[in-house]
Amino acid sequence: MSETIAAISTAVGEAGIGIVRMSGRESLDIAKLVFSRTNDQEVKAKDNKRLLYGHIMDGDTIIDEVLVAFMHEPYTYTRENMVEIYCHGGIIPVKKTLELLLKKGARLAEPGEFTKRAFLNGRLDLSQAEAVIDIIKSKTEKSYDVSLNQLEGSLSREVEDIRRILLGMIAHIEVSIDFPEDDIEEVTYDELIRDGNQVKERIEKLLSTSGRGKILRDGLNTVILGKPNVGKSSLLNAVLRENRAIVTDVPGTTRDIIEEYVNIDGIPLRIMDTAGIRHTEDLVERIGVDRAKDTLAKADLIIAIFDISRSLSEDDHHIIDLIKDKKTIVLLNKTDLPREYDEALFREYFDANQIINTSMIKGVGIDELENAIRAMFYGGDIQMDSDMVITNIRHKNQLEKAMENIGSVLDDLTQLIPLDCLEVDLRSCWENLGEITGESINEDILDKIFSEFCIGK
Repeated sequence: MSETIAAISTAVGEAGIGIVRMSGRESLDIAKLVFSRTNDQEVKAKDNKRLLYGHIMDGDTIIDEVLVAFMHEPYTYTRENMVEIYCHGGIIPVKKTLELLLKKGARLAEPGEFTKRAFLNGRLDLSQAEAVIDIIKSKTEKSYDVSLNQLEGSLSREVEDIRRILLGMIAHIEVSIDFPEDDIEEVTYDELIRDGNQVKERIEKLLSTSGRGKILRDGLNTVILGKPNVGKSSLLNAVLRENRAIVTDVPGTTRDIIEEYVNIDGIPLRIMDTAGIRHTEDLVERIGVDRAKDTLAKADLIIAIFDISRSLSEDDHHIIDLIKDKKTIVLLNKTDLPREYDEALFREYFDANQIINTSMIKGVGIDELENAIRAMFYGGDIQMDSDMVITNIRHKNQLEKAMENIGSVLDDLTQLIPLDCLEVDLRSCWENLGEITGESINEDILDKIFSEFCIGK
């Protein structure tokens, strides 16, 4: 924390501007060593948070024409002195500027170190810091909104409210233990059960959003499955509205998994086109078929395609066995050709609203498919009706631990276990929730969390 750090904060590549930032006690002084204003004036205290025009200089050599912002602590992102240098976009200007800052005394920042310093200096709690990377990685407006709400403290406030209830419960127990002559034990049991149930309900409510949160953060894992030449790649192209996958009449054209993201009304779909499921002697194609089957275990949604112009084969029945107990939408494709069977054959395994008649070549059924996905996401067991959503697996794990703790407390209360035996579980619950916001967390976990950030953030 005593060292001054520097890093490039914009993506590598050509752009209008590229930003190099510094944070730390010496950042203002280091910047003054390399920045020359065009009017030869010195940088003064009154220039705090103003954009100053000039050049980055290495001795008498001009490195770049820039704008520089000098920002004095504590009103900065890290609550330390900070400098941001706005260079011309491109690999060379920002790289040369960064190298000069490192030569003058700064060191290269570690991944996420700017945000880590913001957390350690008390500007953000840990859940807010994690929201920063979620905002950067958000794939839809909904996931962005949820991350932004978390950055603004929605999750932090809820967790702290629950912890305050737990702290009150601990205080009740300590009062009962310290003043047994007041005969308040019976009242204390009733109050603890009431407050414990409230804690349990609020944790349950947060946990109930974790499935939706995972989808918002990582995308709905969607697998396109079917025999060769039933229209899987055509479906991927239709949903993406571009020719991403090769479409031919040759069976086995797709031999590996093709993965893309698509946004359907705020629902991020991580959509995978897989090799056609069939028995084959071709070694490479067989590996592709095995990979296709492996994706089913992690799939949130399966879109299974069948060719309605051909009789059902043994491979088709094998596919039905693979998917019949999973969240599935069935597409009966090639309706522009004479039918060889009726959709009634699928009613034994799937509901009518899971079955859609399509023709990829005519563009029929794509809108119905998208509507079905919307209905499953917004109207079913993964309905999105709250802005406070658990998107982080670490938060989910801590909530599950806290739920186990409060469950043990409530079980003990119903059995009238002595109050002094309850305090350990209550404190564990309080501490597990505190790990979400960083009130109680160790250095190893912090390092792991911030290692997922980009270097300039």
